[in-house]
Amino acid sequence: MSPPPQHIGVVACSAEGAALCYRTLCTEAPRLLGPYAHPEVSLHGHSFAAYDACITRDDWAGVAELMLDSARKLAASGARFLICPDNTIHRAFPYLGARAPLPWLHIAEVVAEAAVERGFQRLGLTGTRWLVQSEVYPEKLAARGLAWVRPDADDREEVSRIIMEELVNGQFRPEALRTLQAVIGRLKDAGCDAVVLGCTELPLLVDDTTSALPTLDSTRLLARAAIRRAIAAAAAPTSRGA
Repeated sequence: MSPPPQHIGVVACSAEGAALCYRTLCTEAPRLLGPYAHPEVSLHGHSFAAYDACITRDDWAGVAELMLDSARKLAASGARFLICPDNTIHRAFPYLGARAPLPWLHIAEVVAEAAVERGFQRLGLTGTRWLVQSEVYPEKLAARGLAWVRPDADDREEVSRIIMEELVNGQFRPEALRTLQAVIGRLKDAGCDAVVLGCTELPLLVDDTTSALPTLDSTRLLARAAIRRAIAAAAAPTSRGA
């Protein structure tokens, strides 16, 4: 009998993105594990208001403390590794250092790997302004030999507004979709061959059927990578009895 998959810990931030990640873990794992089967999953999230307060004052050390508190609680619950279905707060990773009690899957590394596998070379970046203006994605994309393009300042601000005022509150409006389509169209004109949906709510608004470019859905890609890791790590001889 195969060993059970490793227990996945989810460090949540905003509700819509965390819910999509959790739903993907539970609904896509059966393809590999059998009907209704998925890894054990624990999720912990602080109030989104606490994260928002830190983010808006550029207090990434404070964001890291919230993430670490969730990480410790998830480790205590039996999780064996962690994922965070929120792109923006990956800016806090440099502040985690060696204090994290468990290993993490980094969302931008997962997206970069998927881009390479699909043969993309130049990616447009979308997400909150804090994410898009950061080095979260450029650092990981450059490590895989990938180029990237950031939207212009006006597009960054409007996409960020849509995310923070609408998407995180479960509002998915036709006007917002049209705005995203226009932004993605301009990234295509800038030579991009795919677009990173670098906010975990964006896949709920736009996908390959409504985008001028192929999409890299960071939320679902992260969840799928976590499923594969949970299964592979459990099967590895070194993981038994660990």
